Amino acid sequence: MAYPTGERALFEEMFAKRVVVQFDGEQSSSDGGAVLLGAVDQRIGLTQALGQELRDERRSWRVEHDKVALLRQRVFSIALGYADQNDSARIGGDPLVKLLCGRSPSDAGSLASQPTLSRFETTRTGRELVGVGRRLERFVIERLRRTHRRAKRITIDLDSTEDPTHGQQPFAFFNGYYDSWCYLPMLGFLSVDDEPTQHLFHARLRPGTSRDTRGTPVLLRRTVRNLRRAFRKAKILVRLDAGFATPAVFEVLDELRVDYLVAMPGNSVLQRAAAEPMRIVRGLAEQFDGSLHTFGETSYRSGGWQRTRRVIFKAEALVYPDRELKENQRFVVTSLRLAPKKAWELYCQRGDIENRIKELHEGLEIDRTSCSSFLANHFRVLETAAAYVLFQELRLRLPKCDLARAQVGTLREKLIKIGAVVKESVRRIVLSFPASFPWKKLWHEAAHGLGALVT
Repeated sequence: MAYPTGERALFEEMFAKRVVVQFDGEQSSSDGGAVLLGAVDQRIGLTQALGQELRDERRSWRVEHDKVALLRQRVFSIALGYADQNDSARIGGDPLVKLLCGRSPSDAGSLASQPTLSRFETTRTGRELVGVGRRLERFVIERLRRTHRRAKRITIDLDSTEDPTHGQQPFAFFNGYYDSWCYLPMLGFLSVDDEPTQHLFHARLRPGTSRDTRGTPVLLRRTVRNLRRAFRKAKILVRLDAGFATPAVFEVLDELRVDYLVAMPGNSVLQRAAAEPMRIVRGLAEQFDGSLHTFGETSYRSGGWQRTRRVIFKAEALVYPDRELKENQRFVVTSLRLAPKKAWELYCQRGDIENRIKELHEGLEIDRTSCSSFLANHFRVLETAAAYVLFQELRLRLPKCDLARAQVGTLREKLIKIGAVVKESVRRIVLSFPASFPWKKLWHEAAHGLGALVT
């Protein structure tokens, strides 16, 4: 149980009257708005679904916190900004967090302690984590199917990200590209038609020297199969950066008969194909003293490819003040028959996943992988992904307000971090928010989107 501190802060001469600050509001919370995330989880059943993939071999008569309650505690803690297990001692008595985890806010007992949560994460098996990861994939695809029944195109974007390590974590290796000891998690996102929203559906922790193509063929086969079951009439587009441009990946893309846009590192053959357009653009840029670009296409077959493929290119001359003109050539292998400029613009839209990855790092601290077990670290990545999916679903309930495209940190600041007094009676639980709360209207819109009756 969390006991309020007896210390007080006294501001003697700074205001019109003496100001005394004391932390003695036992039935209150600084995360009152978290009831929105709890409503999201209850509505879509995310943590309940993921919890079914976890086994619990503890003796039932000695269990105080079941596996779903422990998973919820970790997922909601991460969502609220308490990524470390040690934070459980700080929020274990919070009435709102208890409510999210299925407990009574006035329950005298605390939530699970750090040792209990540590055992929960470190005892997970590889088979369980594979099950959780694949359940998350199917869950997000099913959610998209329900909200986009007439989808015409589903786009898959994959990318890896650096997860720096600072200890003796297993499979943390030195990566020369990032110049650090790290893990390289693989993240996957789905988008529908021309909507800008990208939905996280896949998260997997990998050793620090893993290539982008590690596990990609298997992931693509599984994802395309699940998408075709859910969206029988939709076309599937795969967008990948240059790290995925290997014969094995192209063979899988051809085998699956999907459209694709895959960046290609430049080489002498491709550079010769773009040489004449590059010469013209450079000459015009020098003549008019301004950056210019043009697009073109060529046919190309690498030594390891089984057939010739279409490659579009961008030839660009960049002019900077007081600097030498710079040539920029970019190449993308594609199966689409779009004009080169249209295909290039469609490929560039994948760049927005960098903002999603930034949210995962800065908003939810997906890189808090400091456990001495690789599987436990992988489980933390999956828990963080689940927390992001909750925010993802919350954001979908805000289609007409200013927060419809807000990042996790902004959503937490404006909708979640609200001081609240919690009052529980026999029939109901009342949350009293400040009357001066500045984002009151936005909060009501979010609550209404989740089915609450706003009167």
